[in-house]
Parts: sequence; C-alpha cells; structure tokens
Amino acid sequence: MPAKQLIIDLAIRYGFQVFGALVILGGGFVLAWWVGSMTDRALQRWALEPPMRKLIVRVVRMVVLLFAVVVALDKFGFQIAPLVAGIGVAGLGIGIALQGVLSNMVAGLTIIFTKPFRVGEYIEIVGIHGDVAAIELFSTTLVHTDRSRIIVPNRKIVGEILHNFGTVRQLHLALVVPHASDLTGVLAVAHDVVTANRRVLDDPAPVIGIAQIEAAGIRIGVNPWVRVADVSDAEAELYKALAERFRAAGIDAPPLRHEVRVLDAPSAATARLA
Repeated sequence: MPAKQLIIDLAIRYGFQVFGALVILGGGFVLAWWVGSMTDRALQRWALEPPMRKLIVRVVRMVVLLFAVVVALDKFGFQIAPLVAGIGVAGLGIGIALQGVLSNMVAGLTIIFTKPFRVGEYIEIVGIHGDVAAIELFSTTLVHTDRSRIIVPNRKIVGEILHNFGTVRQLHLALVVPHASDLTGVLAVAHDVVTANRRVLDDPAPVIGIAQIEAAGIRIGVNPWVRVADVSDAEAELYKALAERFRAAGIDAPPLRHEVRVLDAPSAATARLA
C-alpha cells in the first residue's frame, strides 16, 4: 500500500479520535484555568497567605487537567476503569508510605482554613514559643528574638493547646525600691517613663502598681503593652529610662542585705561523746 494511501486511511480511522482528544484537552486547559481563578478568588476572601493560595490553586488546576487527560485517553479506546483503579491502588500505597507527610498536609490545611494564628503573631505551642514567620502546607516556622528559627510539623500543632498572644505582648518589668520610698512619687515617675516611650501602646493601657512587699523592699510592677517586633528594644529602653529617672529623683535601690547565722560551737565534752 502506498504511503500516501496509508496516511489517508489512518487519518480517516483515527482523525476524529485525535480531534476529539485535542478538543477535550483544550477544553480541559480552559476549564482548569477558570476553576483555578475561581478558587483563587474564593481563597482571597479567606485572607490566606499568597504562597499557600498559589499552591492550592496549582493543585486544583492539576486535578482538572488530570481528569481531562483521562477522558482524552478514553477517546483512543483506553479503558479508564483499570487506569483509575491502578491510580487508586498506587495512591493507597503511597499514602501508607507517606503517612507522616500526609498527616502534616492535612493538619496544614486545617490551620490554613481555621486560622488559629496568622503570620506576625506570637504563639506558644507544645512547649515552644516565637513569632510566626511562615505557615506552610507541611510545617510552621517560628522565629525567636535571637533570629533562630524553629520548624514545627503541622501535625504537632493541630489538637494541642495553643496560646496565641496576637500581635502585641505585655512586658513584665520589675523594680525594687526601699520601704521608706514615696510610693506615689515612684509610681508617677514610672508612669511618665512608660508613657513617654514611643514603642508603648496607648491601648491597652499600661498597668503600673505595687506587685509585692518583700523583706528587701517594695517591688513595683511595670507592665506596658508593645508590638511583638518591639519587645526586646522596648524592654531595654524602659529599664534604662527607669534607672536614670529614679536616680535623678533620688530613688535608690534598697541596699543588699545578707543574713549570717552564727551557730554555737560544740563544747569539748560534747565533741568527745560524738
């Protein structure tokens, strides 16, 4: 059979199948783009982080494209049922092998949609704490003030007790003054120092008062609110300003007191009996 005739016969026999498969694939691409765009708009209303939103949109588009490929293969006579069954069995095996990874992914999706915390907030979970730097599909990254990073698997977060401090934190500063100090003046000086600091928030209002009466002196509690990013700087600035203002106002720290107990030495007779 001449090559030309062979090409014509193949075109007649498989032309419509190829054309139909191409139409299905083209429609699949268009549908995947449209579904991805709709998914992206829906996720924007959830205020998801851009990297996570892009990842979810990409997965949705891949699923739609995979469905289009399976339907296109059916146009060439491929049996879809065995293919789907094979994919299911392979997926089951992969799921068992990657159980930890999948549990992290499911936990990550739970965190993304329930939003128990956001990037920039300060949280404490499973005995660790830090600023939330990134929320990813498999893990969450926390950052300490010393710039060290902690990577927490998402499955360790979901189902645990979570303490979310939000984007602001309360400082707990403590100063000890002598018992004879003018407490009204001490509290006024502390209030002036705190309100003058630009990092201290007006709302919630700072809490300043007598925290405890000790043998060495009276402990003054200074508890202003600052943003998470300003914790270290605000604490250092306030301690420095308080020390300088107290010194200028003549408010000294209580003198150190050492208690020495003198025990009677045992007599010679008692020592011999021992």
